[in-house]
Amino acid sequence: MPAKRRFGRVRRLSSGRYQARYRGPDGIDRPAPRTFGTKSEAEIWLVKAEAEIRDDRWLNPDEGQIAFGKYARAWIEERPNLRPNTAQMYRYMLTRYLDPVFGNRPVAEIREAHVRRWRRELLDSGTSATSVAKAYRLLRAIMSTAVDDGIIRRNPCRIRGAGLDRSPERSVLTIRQVARLADAIGSRYRALILLAVYGSLRWGELAALQRSDFDLDKSTVRIERSLTEMPGGGYSYGPPKSAAGRRIVVLPSIIVPDCSGICPVSRPRKMMRSCLLARSVPLFVIAISVSGPGCLRCRRLDWLVRTFTTCAIPGTSSPRAPGRPCGS
Repeated sequence: MPAKRRFGRVRRLSSGRYQARYRGPDGIDRPAPRTFGTKSEAEIWLVKAEAEIRDDRWLNPDEGQIAFGKYARAWIEERPNLRPNTAQMYRYMLTRYLDPVFGNRPVAEIREAHVRRWRRELLDSGTSATSVAKAYRLLRAIMSTAVDDGIIRRNPCRIRGAGLDRSPERSVLTIRQVARLADAIGSRYRALILLAVYGSLRWGELAALQRSDFDLDKSTVRIERSLTEMPGGGYSYGPPKSAAGRRIVVLPSIIVPDCSGICPVSRPRKMMRSCLLARSVPLFVIAISVSGPGCLRCRRLDWLVRTFTTCAIPGTSSPRAPGRPCGS
C-alpha cells in the first residue's frame, strides 16, 4: 500500500488525467490550476506549491481573479495625493485605452503577450505614440502595485522603452521676439509674458500667484501653489507639480518694474489673476503679427517658458539651467 502524502493529494480523473489538491495557508482546500498527464507531474507540482507556502511566496489565486477595470479604479481612488487633473487623466486613459482590452480580464491572467498585442494594435489604429506611452505607463504602474499586493508574481509590462515619450523638440521664441510680443500684448498681460519667460514659471503657477508672493526689494517671487483647469470645467488649487516646484525664483532686474505695477501694498494677498491673469488671457497667441511673416506661431503660453530655459541670458537667474545661446 503506497504511503500517504505528507502534503496534498493526487487523484486520477475519469478522463485519465491527474488532479492535484492541497490545503492553502487560508485553510481552504484548493485544486491546482490545471490537470496533469501523469501522476508524477502532479506530485512535482505539489512539491513546488508546498515550497511556496513554506517560503511565504504563495499567492492566493482568488485575489488574482479580480477584474482589471475594478482593480484599476480602486488603484486611482486609493491615491488621495494625486492632483485632480492627473486623476481625471488616469480615468480617461483607463476608459479610452485600457478597459476595451483588459477591463473584464482577471488581473492574474494578463500576460506579456497580451500587453505587446494591445500596444501594437493601439499604434496600428493611429493612436499617437505619446498617448500609447502614457497609457502603457499607467498600465505598468497598476500592475506593479498588483505585484506589491501579492496578486501577481511578475509585472507583464516588460517592453523596453515603451513608456518613453519621444516628442520632437519644440522651437522657442528668440529674446527679440519675446520683447516684441510683450509690447504687442499690452500692459495688462505684459508681466504675464515676462514672468513666464524670465521666471520660467508654468502656466498654473502663474495663475495662482498672489501679490504677497513677490519681494521686489530682493527681486524674487515665491512659488507655493498652482491653479489647474479641470477638463470637465472649473478650477482647482493645489501644490506645484513636484516637490522641487516649491521654490523662490530670482527675477532679472529688467522685469522688476513691470511686476511692481501689479503688486500694490494695499492688497497684498489678492490673487494676481484678478488683474493680470484673468480668465480671458489669450492662451493661443499668434506671434506672426508681432515678429513678421514666417516666425514661430506660439500656440500655447507654456511654450514661452522654454524660451528662457533654452537661451542663456546674462545677468539673470532661473531654477533651471540655461542651455545653448539662441540668436535674436
